[in-house]
Amino acid sequence: MHVTDERYKRDRLRLELALRLIRHEARTHTIRHWTGLSDDRVRKLFRSYIKPGAGVKRHRGKSPGQVSFFLRATSIGADAHALASILLLFGAIPDKPDPASLKKIPTIARGRLLCDAYEAYRRVSPKPRIDFEHAAFLAKALTMGDEIRLRFCPACKALNLVETVTLRDPVCLACDAPMPEKPQGSRGATRPLNGSRA
Repeated sequence: MHVTDERYKRDRLRLELALRLIRHEARTHTIRHWTGLSDDRVRKLFRSYIKPGAGVKRHRGKSPGQVSFFLRATSIGADAHALASILLLFGAIPDKPDPASLKKIPTIARGRLLCDAYEAYRRVSPKPRIDFEHAAFLAKALTMGDEIRLRFCPACKALNLVETVTLRDPVCLACDAPMPEKPQGSRGATRPLNGSRA
């Protein structure tokens, strides 16, 4: 009986997460990735629980895959910095890149954290410009850390999104101070001890 109860609870949490992802207009393959449900089951959930005219769209095609979207010197770039901070705060991404974690089967708990963080971003941003698919891609890209990563400004301690490989020191979005690479051996979003160059 205990095994049956645990399985029922796990299945219920999986379906609840799938419905949250549907309401965030995640693509079918994204929902399948986070929940383990089949494409057919996702489509049936959409038809059963989302009424016509509810304003929830089903997007098709490939998910976003260009990190340059987050590095623009526009309001989207500012939103990306805010969203990255919220993802880190909620524990939806690690404070240091961890590519190995992406090879593990996604957990319902991690999917819920991602939804929690995205919903918080939507509440605090007056005009949110980043959709859920981009948010999920940002979380994945920061976890990988091979193209973009987090870096704290040594001057004002603001959290910044920076390119992993760059020819010049990035500049803090909050205070315009240069953010030199940390001394060798330090990595990820760990706060620097001082503002001196490596």
